[in-house]
Amino acid sequence: MSESPEKRRRMESALDQLKKFTVVVADTGDFNAIEEYKPQDATTNPSLILAAAKMSAYQQLVDQAIKFGIANGGTEEEQLINTVDKLFVNFGLEILKKIPGRVSTEVDARLSFDKDAMVTRARRLISLYEEAGISKDRVLIKLSSTWEGIQAGRELEEKYGIHCNMTLLFSFAQAVACAEARVTLISPFVGRILDWYKENTDRKSYEPHEDPGVLSVTKIYNYYKKFGYQTVVMGASFRNIGEVKALAGCDLLTISPGLLGELSKDHSAISCALTPQSAKEFDILACYPKQTKDKCVITYQRIFFLGVL
Repeated sequence: MSESPEKRRRMESALDQLKKFTVVVADTGDFNAIEEYKPQDATTNPSLILAAAKMSAYQQLVDQAIKFGIANGGTEEEQLINTVDKLFVNFGLEILKKIPGRVSTEVDARLSFDKDAMVTRARRLISLYEEAGISKDRVLIKLSSTWEGIQAGRELEEKYGIHCNMTLLFSFAQAVACAEARVTLISPFVGRILDWYKENTDRKSYEPHEDPGVLSVTKIYNYYKKFGYQTVVMGASFRNIGEVKALAGCDLLTISPGLLGELSKDHSAISCALTPQSAKEFDILACYPKQTKDKCVITYQRIFFLGVL
């Protein structure tokens, strides 16, 4: 006798259920975690690469990068830049052996207010991938969502066909600018918005459906789908699995190994919270409760654009 759909659902983990609604991305540079949770894509950033590079299992990748940096000569600073870029690509190459989709590799965030420098560095990273036999279509270049970063993304997409993942995105204004620039993907942060609210307001806890970061990504997703933008949304920077579940249905979600592990052990039901169909009927102005449209939001966005974050 075949199992009932309800029994099968109870046996499925929350992670397996989530994969039916959303492309799951691993936010890590740890190959073992990628093999364990079998995501479609993977994202990396300097902090994740640094953590992985400290593991003895990956020492060979570090050594290769150092040799590359020295061999390419130049000043000490130039050698360091070449070493770091090669290290990022080395990790990306290994990750691509373990996933069917794309890897995100980040441009140095210190270049976030220099459009031309970001374009040059992004093209350099892509050239390193291509020298290793990897098509640029399997790589997303991560850029900061400053005004300069967004314009760099526009140029890379339009002029060079390089796909971009816009990161350090905290506001609706940034998201709209990215969509107008026709970049491939944005990574709006959920947890960091929650962190800010907990630090700067009297409220210290939120249910997932009222989490400020969840509301932010929901608003962005619905706006994109309602008005037909091609840029896709990948929620990022999660603090708990409640935030992840509340965004089931988002185009992509990039999730840390720790939270992937929690989702794999959780067998509670997940429903699809976001769909293109429901977005068509969504009232954008109703996305945020009235009380959140206050000077806290304005102040937070100003802090970001001043480069304090």
